[in-house]
Amino acid sequence: MARAISNKNVLQAKFEVAEFEGRWLHSFGRPELRGTWLVYGGSGSGKTTFVLELCKYLTKFGRVAYDSIEQGLSLSLQKAWKRVGMVEAGTRIILLDKEGAKEVAARLKRKQSPDIIVIDSVQYWRRYTIEDHLRLRGQFPDKLFVYISQERKGEPKGSTAQNIRYDADIKIRVEGYKAFVTTRYEVPEKQEGGADFIIWEQGAREYWTNLTK
Repeated sequence: MARAISNKNVLQAKFEVAEFEGRWLHSFGRPELRGTWLVYGGSGSGKTTFVLELCKYLTKFGRVAYDSIEQGLSLSLQKAWKRVGMVEAGTRIILLDKEGAKEVAARLKRKQSPDIIVIDSVQYWRRYTIEDHLRLRGQFPDKLFVYISQERKGEPKGSTAQNIRYDADIKIRVEGYKAFVTTRYEVPEKQEGGADFIIWEQGAREYWTNLTK
């Protein structure tokens, strides 16, 4: 049986957090870069652009592997890659071309493996369950897994994505070029975490204006 942690030790424990700045700080807070995040939204909502912007920003804090299971290396992905200025990330990001869960796990066992793994989209990891996710997270407790999910009726599509949402420290729903962030790292009195993240100003303004007419 593992040793219980005292009340004093809980209160005095120190954690390494990412010093986010600007709008990233206002939306995400100062998060630990380990565990689970979930991003979900419908097609044409700005989700891909947001995810790639997030990947680019995360390279400031660690090495990122973006597993494009849905598209793979394609012209549309290349255009989105260029649109966010990913060239600035240099060697701190790599693209995984439709790697499965077992391949990703094998990659993470190597020396100098990525710190942050983005899975786009989780629905394309066939027969992947919440148990598989918990096993992967438990095997690599110091890694951050960012799952991207399709959406159905405003919810993550499928039982696996819905269960991952409960496990996620940060949950992000994308609609109308705006990301709605729910984060466990929110500190309201400091305006850290919880603010909406605008992906494309003009597109968001037009979408939400038309929606309220």
